[in-house]
Amino acid sequence: MNCMFVRSLLALSLSCIISGTVFAASTVEQPLHPKVVRSTDLIEDPIDPLAVDSSVKQKQNSTTKYKPAAPVPRNNAAASSPVASAPASSPVASQAPASSPTSSSGDASLSAQEQKDLNQASATLQNLENSEDKHADSGAAPATPATKTSAPSTTSSQSQAKVSWTLDSLNNADWYENIGRGQFPVYARAQVMLNNTHASPGAIDGTSGMNTLKAISSFQQINGLKPTGELTQETWSALVAKQNKPAYVEYTLTEDDLKGPYAPSIPHDYAQQAKMKGLYYVRVTEMLGEKFHMDEDFLKKLNPKASFKKAGEKIIVANVRNDLPEDIHLIIAHKGARQLYLFNSRNQMIASFPATIGSSDTPSPTGTYKVVGVARNPWYSYSPSNFVQGNNLKPLSLPPGPNAPVGNIWIGLSKKSFGIHGTPNPSAISKTASHGCIRLTNWDANDLGNKVRSGVTVKFLE
Repeated sequence: MNCMFVRSLLALSLSCIISGTVFAASTVEQPLHPKVVRSTDLIEDPIDPLAVDSSVKQKQNSTTKYKPAAPVPRNNAAASSPVASAPASSPVASQAPASSPTSSSGDASLSAQEQKDLNQASATLQNLENSEDKHADSGAAPATPATKTSAPSTTSSQSQAKVSWTLDSLNNADWYENIGRGQFPVYARAQVMLNNTHASPGAIDGTSGMNTLKAISSFQQINGLKPTGELTQETWSALVAKQNKPAYVEYTLTEDDLKGPYAPSIPHDYAQQAKMKGLYYVRVTEMLGEKFHMDEDFLKKLNPKASFKKAGEKIIVANVRNDLPEDIHLIIAHKGARQLYLFNSRNQMIASFPATIGSSDTPSPTGTYKVVGVARNPWYSYSPSNFVQGNNLKPLSLPPGPNAPVGNIWIGLSKKSFGIHGTPNPSAISKTASHGCIRLTNWDANDLGNKVRSGVTVKFLE
């Protein structure tokens, strides 16, 4: 079962899509103004995107086997074909001259060096999966990794043992030997720097989790460093060199932040959701988390004394960007890596996002497709002929909002019923399975929707 694409959009939206125009995105923190639903406003989806969230633990405990992928065709005609084709390349920043020798095991359009880089990228992802410590410390001195012969310096151990999540400790966090795995200010600062260089770590939570390791690997690939996924001194220096602003800042709550609109709760039952004016945020901290690309619990951890109920209250937040580079020419949806990679017209990787892409039971397609348009704050159409949720045996129209089944944006593909969309549960991205579509955090999906154009190629890899 797959995500059903838009039957049809509003006349204005449809005309924009046909002409290839992607209209300006509304930011996720803006209030929604839902209207009476009409049949032309609906996105129909044959599955329940929320049902798979319960599989977080199962997915986290499984090991994904990454396989070397075949290359992206350099031929525009081949790349534009909307039918299934051979798998495309994994994220590689290098570009070889047309006269370079070809790989004996890969596509004739791929150089031997590019094939080597592809294999290295797949091996890196596998190593990251195997090395992730899911039981790492949080806010305490990490143990020395077994592979290291030298112990951390006394200064490093003492400073980490006395972790304080203050504005100064976050912005002044610096790299040191044998950081280890866990939740520390150095990772919190690194995540913001990665975000601001377009290697998204997903929800910023200050930890060394898999999404952070993958973002580090992407940053290294984009910037010509050896892609290991390890936060090395060289990688840290390259990150710092690209920053022109502090990683964290003080933010003052406003009256608009507090007034919402907010929903008292989001019921699981679609019949109850269909009666709501909008599937809004339910808490100020939920809204602020998405506004600043942060895990909600981490936001609270940084602000233990904040009530989040008073205008004028000052809180610590991540200082993030919402501006992808221009010239998005190719999107690679790597199922095994659970990553979305963006390339420009020069075959250079320019950005990456952690993503939830299909599952073994309901896989995403294989092949090459095109972006056909963007729908913002879409209505969601439920039909019991596709699946039955609870006791709902009649079609329902669910209102838009950040807590809608597809989040607050849908980027449609030329493969009917498939798209790239947001999610009501950003911290679960890349840790759950989807039903075929590409699910991103709402902010990453909106960031992409802001710059992607109709006609951009999307390739699915295993």
